[in-house]
Amino acid sequence: MKRFLMGVLTTLIVGAGVGAWFVYSGLFDVSADTPHNTLVYRMIETARDNAIDRQVRDAIVPANLADDERIRRGAGNYAAMCVECHLAPGKSNSEIRMGLYPEPPDLAQPGKADAAARQFWVIKHGIKASGMPAWSKGGIEDESIWDIVAFLQKMPTLNADQYAALVESSEGHSHGGPAGGDNHHDEAASAHAPHDAAESEHGHAEKTAPVAAKKKPHDLTDGHAH
Repeated sequence: MKRFLMGVLTTLIVGAGVGAWFVYSGLFDVSADTPHNTLVYRMIETARDNAIDRQVRDAIVPANLADDERIRRGAGNYAAMCVECHLAPGKSNSEIRMGLYPEPPDLAQPGKADAAARQFWVIKHGIKASGMPAWSKGGIEDESIWDIVAFLQKMPTLNADQYAALVESSEGHSHGGPAGGDNHHDEAASAHAPHDAAESEHGHAEKTAPVAAKKKPHDLTDGHAH
């Protein structure tokens, strides 16, 4: 028994030494254009999925995820924060998505929508070393994250025109759910007409009424030439 335990201990020490040498030698390929081997990828994928499942098992999902207003608000945030990696109806790929490893899932495709609680957790907390940010660290509040989840549940049923119309009807990027508060970022231009050059009888320039802000349409193409 003693010899067996010594053999196990020796194996562990040798294994740890080889692992340490491999890490410090710089032989491990960390480039994003070289995939993991199947064993490593499966191990990471299994660890990720089981960790998320553990975190969300007591999650409480809002009952109103099918609410049209919630979906509309989520569309604006999705277009501002997510579309370049996770695509949209009518958007086949993007430069940043093609360069990421692992490749982010195309959430516009039917059957790609994950469970709502898992989507919420991933959007809020992100995934280490995957390119998926923790949006809560950027100040996105839980209500706005649930709005995005509501939109994600709806998006696979939309065509390109329906997606564009829904994004256009939204208020754009907002951190705080229905109210938005001071964290609301409207994409409308804040333009005002110049003052009239003619002076009134009191010697002051007459001010014209401000021109109503015109909402800038969402550009669904990047316009970037290679």
